[in-house]
This record gives sequence, C-alpha cells and structure tokens, in this order.
Amino acid sequence: MVITVSTRAAAGERPDTTGPLIVEALKDWGFTLYPKVVVPDGDGIESALKAAVNSKVALVVTTGGTGISPTDRTPEATAALLDKTLFGLSAQIVARGVDNGVPEAVLSRGLAGVCGTTLVVNLPGSPGGVKDGLAVLEKVLPHAIGQIAGEDHEQ
Repeated sequence: MVITVSTRAAAGERPDTTGPLIVEALKDWGFTLYPKVVVPDGDGIESALKAAVNSKVALVVTTGGTGISPTDRTPEATAALLDKTLFGLSAQIVARGVDNGVPEAVLSRGLAGVCGTTLVVNLPGSPGGVKDGLAVLEKVLPHAIGQIAGEDHEQ
C-alpha cells in the first residue's frame, strides 16, 4: 500500500507526483497493490497507517511529511506503530540522496521498521527523494519481507 502525505494533494490543489512513482515501481517489482491513499499532513497519517497495517499488507510505503516543517508528522505517526525500527534502512535512503548531490537529504526524518507482519517505510515527498529511496528498497525488499514472514536465510 502507498500512502501520500500532502495537504495540498489531499485537497486537490496539486497533483500527487510521488505516490504514482512508488506505485509504478512496486508494480514493476511484482507487488499487488491496494488503491493508493492520499491524506493531509497531520492527524490523518496515523489512522491511514493503522488501517494499512490492520489490513495485513506486507508493505506500506509513505511519501511526504518527513521534513522539519511544523506540519511534517509522518515519522511520529510511524514511530507510534513500530515494533522494530530499521535504522540502517532509513540511513541508506538518506545517504543515497546525499550521494546524489542533495545535501538537504540529511533533514529527512523518515523511518523504516516493522509493525506486526508489515514493513513500513517513510520516503520523502520529493520525486528525487522517492527515486533515491526506491533505489535502496529495490535491493532489500524481497529479503526483508521474507524475513518478516519467517522465511529462513538463503544458503
């Protein structure tokens, strides 16, 4: 499931430019997707995340709300749900942005972790940040989702 966090996109004032990038990538990687959700910054994030996790999806990727503006609250909503935090995954997403010449990537507070049997990953709300995050996720998603489901390591 993909959740876009954007007050303006939720209000129809501007198009969602990042959610479709994630949907396209996940489809290309063989995922079956629930309909994409767009919520405004603020309280709607946590309820959308809870609904996604309660539906037992294997993966939830959010985009937006990870910065340092007063309304950016995606990490807080995510942290409230996580059983395990994957600091290394979040760090690699930030590092990819910095390596691609975006020093501001270090201001992203996006989290990654596990809630029950669902992997949750917060990506930034910019197309470049999403592309950087997807480049990292493409390499680790099958293994991470397999491990959460209880699969053994490959020999």
